[in-house]
Formats: sequence, structure tokens, C-alpha cells
Amino acid sequence: QVQLVESGGGSVQAGGSLRLSCAASGNTDSRFYMGWFRQLPGTEREGVAVISSGGVSTDYADSVKGRFTISRDNSKNTAFLQMNNLRPEDTATYYCAACSRPWGACLNRRAADFAYWGQGTQVTVSS
Repeated sequence: QVQLVESGGGSVQAGGSLRLSCAASGNTDSRFYMGWFRQLPGTEREGVAVISSGGVSTDYADSVKGRFTISRDNSKNTAFLQMNNLRPEDTATYYCAACSRPWGACLNRRAADFAYWGQGTQVTVSS
């Protein structure tokens, strides 16, 4: 089992920045890919960004490319999502997740491929 705890959410004005953190504990394993998803009530979770186990490969949703950066520090079992130039449409609950599917499948950012999830942190961007 892997436990994931997100932090860093909050309220910010459009154009502002936030940095989300995801601390992993339990049966942590550096082979896990880490991803960030977001969700509005009544909608499906959208894969925002994912990073490979070693941090070499990343993938982003088109809507956040150039504004969001995913990173990880395996020595601290922590993943991050730096969000810059935030827009009102970025408002959502953000979830951290871990994936161990083979052959890079995790980079497809499909929620069904991620076995472990955090409880979520709210991000609100006002215009």
C-alpha cells in the first residue's frame, strides 16, 4: 500500500502561482510514475501531468503546457506540481496519484492506470 498526501492548494488570483506537493509513504517505490489529476464536481478526472519514475520523462495536458511543471524528489518521496499563470478554468480539486503500469503506459495520463490516490487539495483561481 502507498499513502499519498497532497498539500499546497489554496485561492489565488488569475496570473498567480501555486506549488502543490505530494508526500508518499508506506510501500514507496521509486519505480512508480507520479501524476497529477484535477476534477470538478460531476466531471471525470483530467490527467494534468505525469512524470516517470526517474524523472526523465514527463507529459502534460495541452491546457497546461508551458504553465505547469511536474517534478519529483525521490530522496524525499515527494512529487510537485508548480502552477504558474493560473487561470480561472484551472479551478478544481487536484489529486496526486501513483502508477506502476509497464512500458510507459502511465504517461497516457489515464486515471484508470493509477492505483493509488491522495485525498485531493482544492485550487481556486479568481478572475
